[in-house]
Amino acid sequence: MSPPGPSHLHFPLGDPALSDLGTLRLPPTSKRLIAPDRLTRPLTTVPGIGPATARRMGAIGVQTIGDLLLYVPFRHEAPSRLTSVADIRVGEEVTLRIRVQSCSVRSTRRPGLKVLEALIGDASGSTVAVWYNQNYLKPSFDGHPEVLVRGSLVRRGGFSSFVVKRHEIIEDGGEGVHTLGLVPVYPASGELSVRAIRSALNRVSPEAAHMVDPLTAKLCADRRYLPKAEALMAYHFPRSLKAARRARERLAFEELLLLQLALLQRRRQEEEGRHAVALDPPSSLAATFVEALPFSLTGAQRRVIAEIETDLMRSVPMRRLLQGDVGSGKTVVAGYCLVRAAEHGGQAAVMAPTEVLADQHAVRLAAQLQPVGVEVGLLKGSQTVGERRRVCGRLARGELQVVVGTHALIQEGVVFRDLRVVVVDEQHRFGVHQRDALAGEGDAGVWPHTLHMTATPIPRTLSLTLYGDLDLSVIDELPPGRTLVRTHIVLPDQRAKMWLHVRTHIDRGRQVYVVCPVIDESEALEMASAVATFEEVSQVELAGYRVLLLHGRLSPAEKQATMAAFAAGEADVLVSTTVVEVGVDIANATVMVIESARRFGLSQLHQLRGRVGRGADESHCMLMADRDDDEALDRLTLFAGTTDGFALAEADLRARGEGSLFGERQSGIGDLHVARLLQDQAILLAARATAQALLQADPGLNDPRYLFLAEAAEERFGGRTYWLDRV
Repeated sequence: MSPPGPSHLHFPLGDPALSDLGTLRLPPTSKRLIAPDRLTRPLTTVPGIGPATARRMGAIGVQTIGDLLLYVPFRHEAPSRLTSVADIRVGEEVTLRIRVQSCSVRSTRRPGLKVLEALIGDASGSTVAVWYNQNYLKPSFDGHPEVLVRGSLVRRGGFSSFVVKRHEIIEDGGEGVHTLGLVPVYPASGELSVRAIRSALNRVSPEAAHMVDPLTAKLCADRRYLPKAEALMAYHFPRSLKAARRARERLAFEELLLLQLALLQRRRQEEEGRHAVALDPPSSLAATFVEALPFSLTGAQRRVIAEIETDLMRSVPMRRLLQGDVGSGKTVVAGYCLVRAAEHGGQAAVMAPTEVLADQHAVRLAAQLQPVGVEVGLLKGSQTVGERRRVCGRLARGELQVVVGTHALIQEGVVFRDLRVVVVDEQHRFGVHQRDALAGEGDAGVWPHTLHMTATPIPRTLSLTLYGDLDLSVIDELPPGRTLVRTHIVLPDQRAKMWLHVRTHIDRGRQVYVVCPVIDESEALEMASAVATFEEVSQVELAGYRVLLLHGRLSPAEKQATMAAFAAGEADVLVSTTVVEVGVDIANATVMVIESARRFGLSQLHQLRGRVGRGADESHCMLMADRDDDEALDRLTLFAGTTDGFALAEADLRARGEGSLFGERQSGIGDLHVARLLQDQAILLAARATAQALLQADPGLNDPRYLFLAEAAEERFGGRTYWLDRV
């Protein structure tokens, strides 16, 4: 039998007026008129919710009646058995409906601890109930009220007592909210208890009848979903766990559908009126580029190139995200795009987030492109005025077909003669305005085709959420010859052995990275610092070897010189901050030592590990860890056990939370109230497919049936602020 539902609710389930909210076809005789403005009223307009409670609610983001109705539980406590006093069994959690017969407060031997004891009973008998440190309840119990109590019978020293977990006085009008059936548990705060939230929701529950449902009756019927108002009440106060799961699924589907509609509509709006040069089919130059590569393209690279080709030959600007694990060969795919732009007289640009990465891209692309007649230039902030002027002049005259640069590419004075393709590497490190400044409309009203690249593995569900307005290509295959990196967790008593291992690699002519999380010493965080580690490594652990220091506070020229020296083999060890996290490619580096490894996320550790194993020699990643940090050891053990970046990204997302894995880029994702990206992958894919089908049939959602759906998508996720925050 299903647990008893909360008898206090007077919410009419199955009301025909509610079942058709999504189509605006309310029965003309319906007595319940939808009044959504009622949901915008402040909480203080609700009887029983005073200014103090409303202020505490505001601290958790709940300002209005509608906010409170949408403040959903994160779990439900299992129902307890409603029984009589005579049938209580020791240790079983039950609910009793009793009357308080008498009560008193006594002190205990423990300082400050007081116990409220009450003789409670029903028609079957009586027992003693106890509340710890709740002596303030005595005045309420002195009137001998009828009470629902939830707890368990405990026997100590020959005496039995009923230890109360929670209670509610029936005369308060709150029967069943805190004790009967499945009890909802909400995120609370120090000043606001879960009980207060539960009581407030009970008071506003009739207002759910005024909730506008964005889903049409057909959408609900196709997926066998309740109307929104009923689903909300079924989630807050379900009659069974199955009902709670179905209600939650319905609310999560709606939320993800609104998000996907907003993403896809944004893309459609941006594409309207935008024109790009449709590139001719590949010529012999593109074929020569592929044939001249010293290796064969992987199947994944060929598949992605075919996807990109479809975009390049359209007059609508390409907007594609290329995602691939470290070392998967994204740069080669980017190089192909650059050749395609140049082979018919156009130009292309690559924007990188750091000068170190821009330098490396310029060297690598020049080696691949110049042999087939495509010249590569470099533009960055540390160049002299004369150097910048020469590069800019050649770009403006069309003499330079490809340019690689940093933010310097979007500075005043940089003009392209015919920009057709833009590649943005590690695109999440640029703000929206920065990306648009390079990939925006040209002087002739023509937009370039844009390829965004990221080496940060992102679970597919998160990609569809963060970058749902972009087409997604994934390189999920590593090129042959990549060396598997062996990962080791190094505890304090193993450090000496580890440094011996490092010296062995250096003596064989190999190079080593030592990465630290900060530049200077930070005692409060107990992190290793690059400066202190550099001094220790160069003077003690690796004394006599050539050691260089690289960090973000060096000038661009100093960083470039340091990296160039290490790449040329003029140093054995590079002590660095995470400036080497992305893009640095030195095949002779075979050991990566990561100090204070617990301070890094799994995805960042994976990026760092990807700096080694890029040659034919066996490579190692050493993670410095503390023996007594069990949580960190569990994470690092997981990391050491797999080289699958997508699996690690999913674990990172699960451990660190959806709002933190990618920092400020996810500020919009924090608006998800119900859906959870890892938990709801199937729901997200279904919502994506539904959104695509709706927009294919009605691109503007102009059908009156979709009025609420279109408005809700715009209100929740369509605002420009959301997109500017997603950097």
